[in-house]
Amino acid sequence: MRLGRIRRAAAAALMLASLGPAALAGGTARDRQDADGLHRVGHIVVIYLENRSFDSLFGLYPGATGIADALAEAPKQVDRAGQPYASLPQPIDTTARPPRPDPRFPADLPNRPFAMERYVSLGAKTGDMVHRYYQNIAQIDGGRNDMFVAWSDAGGLPMGYYDGAQTALWHWARRYTLADHFFMGAFGGSFLNHLMMVCACVPRYPDAPAALRARLDSTGRLVKDGAVTPDGFAINTIQPAFMPHSPRITDPSRLLPPQDQPTIGERLSAKGISWAWYADGFAEAEAGHAPPLFQYHHQPFVYFRAYAPGTRARAGHLRDGGRLLADIDAGTLPRVTFYKPGGEDDEHPGYASIAEGDRHTAELLRHLEHGPQWHDMVVVVTYDENGGAYDHVAPPKGDRWGPGSRVPAVIISPFARRGYVDHTPYTTLSILKLIERRFGLAPLTKRDAEADDLGKALVFQ
Repeated sequence: MRLGRIRRAAAAALMLASLGPAALAGGTARDRQDADGLHRVGHIVVIYLENRSFDSLFGLYPGATGIADALAEAPKQVDRAGQPYASLPQPIDTTARPPRPDPRFPADLPNRPFAMERYVSLGAKTGDMVHRYYQNIAQIDGGRNDMFVAWSDAGGLPMGYYDGAQTALWHWARRYTLADHFFMGAFGGSFLNHLMMVCACVPRYPDAPAALRARLDSTGRLVKDGAVTPDGFAINTIQPAFMPHSPRITDPSRLLPPQDQPTIGERLSAKGISWAWYADGFAEAEAGHAPPLFQYHHQPFVYFRAYAPGTRARAGHLRDGGRLLADIDAGTLPRVTFYKPGGEDDEHPGYASIAEGDRHTAELLRHLEHGPQWHDMVVVVTYDENGGAYDHVAPPKGDRWGPGSRVPAVIISPFARRGYVDHTPYTTLSILKLIERRFGLAPLTKRDAEADDLGKALVFQ
């Protein structure tokens, strides 16, 4: 056994030497794959859940930077004037009309993170919390993370956390790798983070009507919120001009014009790499009768001209989620698979519960792990954004657009480190970087070019 390891090490050294100085300094993508084993990955699957921060779901995970660290720092939430709250305001049920204090919670919660299970279970729905671009920047407050309550519409609810040990995903993390410094790619909500996932870009709407534009004062403080920045970038929820979008929107100026930036889809197609975006309810939405919880702004490729209705690209790559399990079990998944659960299974506060979505994700993972393509697969389960929930770790420095708050990410694979907590700073763009590096694709923008590629979570022996 020892002699075999020595021989393998010697062979690896000879291979590295044969690559030459250029390869050792960086070399070609294929050279680096051969050197580190990434070429053995045949399939990459991304399961994209909704709106949970790391502290709110994995804050008690052993070995992770979590709630104990936050409490040790004695965090105090402050109001918009910078004064600490004497106690947290009572959480608000934002799903009620009109919104009202949620009677399941007390009105005098201490000013610190609190355990949600004292009041609601993982199977219960809670109020939604504001999760928008300018508010997320304000909540992070330069890395102090002390204005999650001040810039919320849900009272003290952002400070609640669950014991994630009750979830199936926690146990998948114990078996494989949990990334505890994984940050959402952009400040704000689902719309911008879905676009960032596929194009590493911020969409443009230069001629947006005034009603859609945010307005800032001379100091940069938000005066009026909107879907579009004053200089024409779409940052908050706006639906696509192409179908499917809500039939209730009859004014075309309230829809985002088709985008022309390159996406990961075109990069993959140009190399002949099969891929697909699976979304629950997509076929019904295309037919004009979307399921009640279908989220139009969770379908990022629909925003791009390359995937307009009637194009071969749309027909070939945008699939209904109803066929996903059959494709898994038949071993016919494409090389790169993105999956977006329906609203009832995506864990989004307000209309979904953690428990319901967790059961659905666990079923998918069991099928993947026992499927015929498992032997060369890497699965990344993560959340698009924090949903307005508190997290105490300051995001790494980026650009105007992000990264935003920390979210859970679990890497599940025959190649994943077992029982490992990976402290490497990653973002949503790290998923793009992994795909690009594995398949030798050019980066889309500077953001994914500079991202780390999840490599420390994987080991090839």
